[in-house]
Amino acid sequence: MNDDSSSKIRILVVDDERVVRDGCRRVLSGKGYEVLGAEDGKQALGLLEAEPVDLMLLDLKMPVMGGEEVLEHVRAHRPDIPVIIITGHGTVDNAVECMKRGAYDFVTKPFQVEQFLLTIGRAVDKRRLEQQRLFYEKEKERNLYDLSLEKSRLKTIINCMANGVLVTNRNLEVVLHNPALTRLMDIDQEIHPPMDLTRLTENPALIDTLHKFQSGELPPEDFVSQEIETGKHVLRAISAPALAPDDGVVGTVTVLEDITAFKRLDEMKSDFVNMVAHELRSPLVSIRQQHNVILEGLAGPLQEKQADLIQRGVKKIDQLLELINDLLDIARIEAGKHVQHRAPTDVEKIIRETVELIRPRADEQGVTLSVACDESRPVQADPKGIGEVLSNLITNAVNYSPGGGRVEVAVRKRGDNLEIRVSDGGVGIPPEELPKIWDKFYRVKHPETRQVMGTGLGLAITRGIVEAHQGHIDVESEPDRGTTFRILLPMMASDE
Repeated sequence: MNDDSSSKIRILVVDDERVVRDGCRRVLSGKGYEVLGAEDGKQALGLLEAEPVDLMLLDLKMPVMGGEEVLEHVRAHRPDIPVIIITGHGTVDNAVECMKRGAYDFVTKPFQVEQFLLTIGRAVDKRRLEQQRLFYEKEKERNLYDLSLEKSRLKTIINCMANGVLVTNRNLEVVLHNPALTRLMDIDQEIHPPMDLTRLTENPALIDTLHKFQSGELPPEDFVSQEIETGKHVLRAISAPALAPDDGVVGTVTVLEDITAFKRLDEMKSDFVNMVAHELRSPLVSIRQQHNVILEGLAGPLQEKQADLIQRGVKKIDQLLELINDLLDIARIEAGKHVQHRAPTDVEKIIRETVELIRPRADEQGVTLSVACDESRPVQADPKGIGEVLSNLITNAVNYSPGGGRVEVAVRKRGDNLEIRVSDGGVGIPPEELPKIWDKFYRVKHPETRQVMGTGLGLAITRGIVEAHQGHIDVESEPDRGTTFRILLPMMASDE
């Protein structure tokens, strides 16, 4: 035992013989122990009340109060303190009897120093172990209390949430839920965890997602958001795996939010956009036709200034019609009705036709258009929708190349997909704006392209059409170095 650890131990020597007390003090102090002395049992009990003591050396035969009475008191009130009985050879039987009543050990007078220190050392070790046990026991009690408190808080929070909470174990059994879950999922049965998930819901999309988390098909850091319908509710279910400390999947957690009202509002918005767009398009088309009649001189000759004003009016009408058509496209995409007719489609043919339509505008801006279709294959698609996608991307590439340059459209086979790339060397898109370009009505701002007119809906429509074809679109861009849009569309099987 080193001095640093032994110096923390305080030993009380209780003996009516001063020579014994002084001898113990000399031997024990030399080993780094702190020693207190008492000449009788009453004084010893007073010191126990006033001072912290780790170990007691107790003589049996003392005036005022004997050692056996002191031992009885210590066992009753301070059972954590080891008591070593000091006895003579003639009273060993009494010491043994004291050990049966709770004393730790005994030493006989006169002491053999080595044996005496060995007994003290064992008692000190016992005392330290007992202190550690008490410490860990208190820590355990405190941790259990804290755990119980946190569990109570968590239960209160979950039960007060408006969103539904569904927690499953590794066997996809429901182990935790809240009242909002039963309300949102129209569950009228009692849930007694653990309960098989399929007894609560038969929604295949949700069950499949949770299975994929459990089997490791989905990365543990992912979460999945999906819409599910349960009776009269439309819910957004956000699911993620529950991970153990070793990052193993031990279950899943799903939070369900009622979005029924938002879906109804979205439908009302789409209906309103459709109604307004249709109501606006008819009179605008009529006004444009009347303007064309005037421009063609069928209503009489026009002066140059008058013709210029009417041409400007026609241009504004065309912009409004473009906005209305885009709004209708967005409404149809959001309703899942934009792609209605699919047929084997020659993408190369659509690309070349689109390029020829846009070439005059490209020539005006000094932009060279080129097409590279090395491995074109047919796709099952809506030709009109694919044409709209290509027109949007190629037109944007030309418009955002104000200083001229080259715009290239390339097609090649990539696995089971047909890859279409539209690249330009124009103004590019700053990195912080790339995630925003798919938002409706968002337009990239650049000093050189202020004159470019548009609705900010083209890319939103483009992505909607591509995804409706089970395809994928992404973009790479660097400011002042150009932009490349890449589309992947599933190719037709050879026997289709």
